[in-house]
Amino acid sequence: MPKCEIIAVGTELLLGQLTDTNTPRIAQALATNGVDVYGTHEVGDNRDRIAAAIAAALERADGVITCGGLGPTIDDMTKEAICDALGLDVELNEDVLHAIERIFSRTGRQMRENNRKQALLPHGAMVLPNPNGTAAGFIAFAAGGKFVAAMPGVPHEMSAMLDGHLIPWLRERFSLKSRITTRILHTIGIAESEIDHRIADLFASQENPKIAVLAHDFRCDVKLMAKAEDQAAGRALIAPLEKTIASRLNGYIFGADDETLEGVLIKRLVRDDKTLAVAESCTGGRVSARLTSVAGASQTFLGGVVSYDNVVKVDALGVPEELLAQFGAVSGEVVTAMAQGVRKRLGADVAIATTGIAGPDGGTPEKPVGLVWLAVADPERVETLQLHLHGSREIVQVRATVAALGLLWKIFYAR
Repeated sequence: MPKCEIIAVGTELLLGQLTDTNTPRIAQALATNGVDVYGTHEVGDNRDRIAAAIAAALERADGVITCGGLGPTIDDMTKEAICDALGLDVELNEDVLHAIERIFSRTGRQMRENNRKQALLPHGAMVLPNPNGTAAGFIAFAAGGKFVAAMPGVPHEMSAMLDGHLIPWLRERFSLKSRITTRILHTIGIAESEIDHRIADLFASQENPKIAVLAHDFRCDVKLMAKAEDQAAGRALIAPLEKTIASRLNGYIFGADDETLEGVLIKRLVRDDKTLAVAESCTGGRVSARLTSVAGASQTFLGGVVSYDNVVKVDALGVPEELLAQFGAVSGEVVTAMAQGVRKRLGADVAIATTGIAGPDGGTPEKPVGLVWLAVADPERVETLQLHLHGSREIVQVRATVAALGLLWKIFYAR
């Protein structure tokens, strides 16, 4: 199995001014097509450091893939660094130059001399055409047969080049016959340690497919990865293992692959012809935002009330003042009244409510920061959940949002 390393170039990445989306995209494509990713790196716009990173990576891997630093400006120096690492000179590629000239002619812009720099490629390099920009990609070769593939940093330019040219070349060069098929099972309401306990024996006994458990956003994913000749064969390998895991995690799996918790909930509510309303305090509208991000949410989601102030809880939701006085806004009694109130006021079949102390201030020994109460109500019942969450204000809000949607799933749709 061939081994590659990925180097993302750009000082803005090191300064945290830009999020690198290219590296995950490249890594996923490589893994899917049977190429091992041995390491990923970020390097600033410094010719010597880029060259050193490439040389070091080539000591470990069969090839290196870079993204970024192929533009016309003085700080774009990936090409020169690749030449330094491989001991190559640059040469003018007439085809690339003419392609750049056509782009400027078509757009009516004046071509500057520095744009000619983009047509200078390492000696003997294979061109990776760029239909979306002036920065041609290329594959340069080391004396021992190893390679460095360079692609632009603009994501849509890189993606087209990756899928249209680099991946097919890699598959042919290394005679890659197998692909990695992935199936991701999404769970809610069960801890990573409990999942591990329930499927620990499968980790030990399974080599193909392999299993990984990933915790994030207050929930967990179980990832199944099979190596096979094609996607159909991979899915066939995964199917019996998925069935076994689903039986052991019965009631906690809400979806798979691209499905989201909010998307699944909207689909189920529409199927059951139920309407939904939301009352939020500590989550500040995040629950409503997640729900309305789903296309078709208008078929079931009636609306929400961000009742941050107690006056709004009383006036908009009908929460009794005596409940607030006796138990406080962050309590099971008040969140129950919030859920019942928004359901009745908006005429919904089902309602979600949230209240809590997101911090960093406002906590007391009795009600510390991170205390959250959730409720789900329908005409027959109200179910509440108390949580003690940890982390920053944003983390508390995000986790409370996921937990609120998870509570709705647990009450109505977990089997």
